[in-house]
Amino acid sequence: MKCKLLLSLVSILFLLGCASRETKNNQLNSKGRNVNSIVKILNDPHEKTVLVAAHRGDWRNFPENSLEGIESAINMGVDIVEVDLAMTSDSVLVLMHDRSVDRTTTGKGEVSTFTQDSLKGLFLRNGCGVATTCKVPGLKEVLLLCKGRVVINIDKGYKYYDEVDKLLRETGTTKQILIKGSYPAEKVMADFSKHPGEKMMYMPIIDFRKKGASQLFQDYMEIMPAMAYEVVWNEWTPEVEQCMQTILENDAKIWTNSMWGSLCGGSLYDDLALDNPEKIYGKHISLGATLIQTDRPETLLNYLRTQKLHR
Repeated sequence: MKCKLLLSLVSILFLLGCASRETKNNQLNSKGRNVNSIVKILNDPHEKTVLVAAHRGDWRNFPENSLEGIESAINMGVDIVEVDLAMTSDSVLVLMHDRSVDRTTTGKGEVSTFTQDSLKGLFLRNGCGVATTCKVPGLKEVLLLCKGRVVINIDKGYKYYDEVDKLLRETGTTKQILIKGSYPAEKVMADFSKHPGEKMMYMPIIDFRKKGASQLFQDYMEIMPAMAYEVVWNEWTPEVEQCMQTILENDAKIWTNSMWGSLCGGSLYDDLALDNPEKIYGKHISLGATLIQTDRPETLLNYLRTQKLHR
């Protein structure tokens, strides 16, 4: 009888502990911030705090697009984790940048030829191509891990808008999702109008490496002004400069990328910031960026904190 009572007490304490941890995760990230405070900054054009987006999570220490890499990035104190989506043969959304599993897992073949269960038999590779014990996560797992803790930026996933929206409503994470794409403003407006109620945030990608970038930007400004615009350029031109000025003049935010040179004029990328973060990250900020996506989140965070530009 005593053993049964003891087991029951242990079970109750375990369940209470799980509930407590889940509640904490849904309210605060590791730096004691609720995701609502991040979303508030994201939507405030006059807020000068620079938000840090970890590209594919903390992939220098864990496999890209892994639960472990995302958790590590959150624990660093990033505001946003960027992820990529693909769909399995049984219509399950999983995290994967490439259309095939060859580069990032121990398997071979297109993601679309795998079921979710068959993907679970694979192991993710780290940045050096070495197999780890990490598994390919489903989007639902990621949403539950990040719930209440960090904004999720969905890249390579807008084409799954309907399926993503369904999962967000199921998990109660809609308000912390920033989805992005280069689709025409009319299409995005139509897609959003199909789903009543709370909607995820949307950010257009204005890529000046491609034709029609200026027209795409103008269309968004006229048809569907956004709270932020991702600006990509490999050469600084009057069109790029005018775009950034117009964004700021219209009370929106600028998102820039510091992962590699072709995304930011050829010379404003992370590796060069290791020796001189002010020269690289300071330049992004001087251009008006208050959202920076990086492959070196810890380096960027340390710089921003010394400049009192990150909480």
